[in-house]
Amino acid sequence: MRVAPGEPLQRILDRVPPGATVRLAPGVHRGPVVVARPLALVGEPGAVIEGDGRGVVVRVRAADVRIAGLTIRGGGGDLTALDAAVFVERSAARVRIEGNRIESPAFGVWLDQAPHAVVRGNRIHGDPRRRSQDRGNGVHLYYLEGALIEGNEIWETRDGIYIDNSRRCVLRGNRIHDLRFGVHYMYSHDNRVEGNRTTRTRTGYALMQSRGLTVVGNRSEGDHNYGILLNYITYSRIVGNVVRGVRGQRGHATGGAAVAGGEGKALFVYNSEYNEIRGNLFADSDIGVHLTAGSEDNVIVGNAFVANRIQVKYVASRQQEWSRDGRGNYWSDYLGWDLDGDGIGDRPYWPNDAVDLLLWRYPLARLLMHSPAVRTLRWAQEHFPVLRPPGVRDSHPLMRPPPLSEALS
Repeated sequence: MRVAPGEPLQRILDRVPPGATVRLAPGVHRGPVVVARPLALVGEPGAVIEGDGRGVVVRVRAADVRIAGLTIRGGGGDLTALDAAVFVERSAARVRIEGNRIESPAFGVWLDQAPHAVVRGNRIHGDPRRRSQDRGNGVHLYYLEGALIEGNEIWETRDGIYIDNSRRCVLRGNRIHDLRFGVHYMYSHDNRVEGNRTTRTRTGYALMQSRGLTVVGNRSEGDHNYGILLNYITYSRIVGNVVRGVRGQRGHATGGAAVAGGEGKALFVYNSEYNEIRGNLFADSDIGVHLTAGSEDNVIVGNAFVANRIQVKYVASRQQEWSRDGRGNYWSDYLGWDLDGDGIGDRPYWPNDAVDLLLWRYPLARLLMHSPAVRTLRWAQEHFPVLRPPGVRDSHPLMRPPPLSEALS
């Protein structure tokens, strides 16, 4: 059935038979609307559903609904009321939201306990006139099972994709830029984050209070605080990702809000254990990796740390060995040699020493960096490793960076 602008869209949606396709002609169709029976609501090029500036524009209540090819705009901006361009209720299993242009000052798509949802190929844009904290998330997953969020572009929302208490979901191939957190995980287990790209966010991948994550083949380029943040993450795989150019910039505008100064950490691991961090590239950042708060029982091997101002920041009382089965990581500032030509350095790599520890704990000590005392201390540690404090040691550093394809195979 084809609907022209000005026809009573809600009345038509209430009367068509289940399984029907309602096709909207180009032009503005007045919302809000509620989809309470299984159907396809499809827009021809130029078709718009526009709300009245309050609440939700399209609310989905029925299972097996498809919303495709539309521009959806004109929703409310009340985050407490969960205003959204598209709100999917728990009764709407197997909803498909595909190929839409979604504009919202609050949430773009809110998925509320609806199992096996698909959100694919949409362009979701927030309101840059609002402060970052006053916007909603691009796609918000709440208590979902088996969702697929794929191939979307999301920008100038609060967070790109926020996933809360959801299991066995896949976030794949999304492009997320100019906002706070690109992908934000909270209390969500056994999920997969694959092939996404974040740019100019405060944190590309903020993974928190979750376990059993597979984070593979993602990119973070030019983000500011952290490329990948692991906060209370356990039994997860961080494999084959590329993080470049994470640098703190005072006064930089991210998603319409000024940043007071980014941390500049390609990877930040906080109180996270029993994870595999393998085959990643961490490059051109202020800090390659910062571990703290007991993040000691992780496997960190086969990664490449290239041209970071500080390769590793680690302050603890326990020695960390970053190699396994005779294979470690690649370090662009490694000064050792490989006499037998097996691709493994003949001497260990130590990224930090007692001077680094002193500077992290007492920043004002930088005034003594070039003093004879500091130079003597570093010389002594170089020649007498027993004087080194506990930290990271790579006993088998790689002489060449491993290809990402090796990690992904």
